[in-house]
Amino acid sequence: MRSFYDKKDGYRDTIQKGLATTRNIGNSIYFPDKSKEEIDMLKNALENSDSVVIGAGAGLSTSAGFTYSGERFDRYFFDFARKYGIKDMYSGGFYPFPDDETRWAWWARHIYFNRYVKASKPVYEELLALIEGKDYFVITTNVDHQFQKAGFDKNRLFYTQGDYGLFQSLNKRNQKTYDNEKWVMKAMEAQGFVKNENGEFDIPQDRKISMRIPSGLIPRCIDDNSDVTMNLRADNSFVEDEGWHAASERYYDFLKEHKHSKALYLELGVGANTPVIIKYPFWHMVSNNKNAKYACINYGESFAPMQIEDRSICIDGDIGEVIKKLI
Repeated sequence: MRSFYDKKDGYRDTIQKGLATTRNIGNSIYFPDKSKEEIDMLKNALENSDSVVIGAGAGLSTSAGFTYSGERFDRYFFDFARKYGIKDMYSGGFYPFPDDETRWAWWARHIYFNRYVKASKPVYEELLALIEGKDYFVITTNVDHQFQKAGFDKNRLFYTQGDYGLFQSLNKRNQKTYDNEKWVMKAMEAQGFVKNENGEFDIPQDRKISMRIPSGLIPRCIDDNSDVTMNLRADNSFVEDEGWHAASERYYDFLKEHKHSKALYLELGVGANTPVIIKYPFWHMVSNNKNAKYACINYGESFAPMQIEDRSICIDGDIGEVIKKLI
């Protein structure tokens, strides 16, 4: 039978084994955060671990201020909301806009405000301070680049679902990705956004911005002039380029190196949309390593399987607030 670590594809191997583990788990138990006991347990686990594997989902960026609705959406997408009835950034990504000029105006904003600015709260920086001096690796479904902006080592990061900062060609024979920063900046200027005192694009005082970009600015692939789309995993057309595969292999190697060590699998803000990528594999790895511990910090969704109950720490709360208590 193939060993868990035979293949140098950390992404698919961990998903396969995680799914197999869930079939043997049965019912899960919820661990409420009734006191500071869980905080103390996590602090002790961090201090005594040989390595830390961080698994980050959307809840981490939400805690850092990257919300897709509310004030941020109302400020930067008020015109799209008024004209098309769009309620938040997430649903706007699926809206059937009337033409490419409008669709790419939307996406220029969406990419810029979720990739090329820093989060408003220092949650990522404080997370990095929390694991200072530790041998760590990060796997994340987030596509907003905030780990690197906070100073995490890019060679210890695996963005499994893509990157808002990359385009890919719609030509399936082309399996490369393309940096989109220059295009995004031009498209933001074309809509009428202006730089503020921090050097970031903002709404002009008269609030006059366009919901369209010029036809000549619609992005095309620089290699074959084909149409492009975002490098975001939505279906089997997602491009896993050389960088993606290198990161998957590094993840594999890190897990192999620490598969018997005192490792802490720290899950942050992973919801019900993508448990197969982080949550289930983490359960598997802790189940198969008696020296390992599992920690989950999530607002309203903090739980663990019964079979690793004695080595699980589950905290129901805001990730940023919990990290402050740990530093």
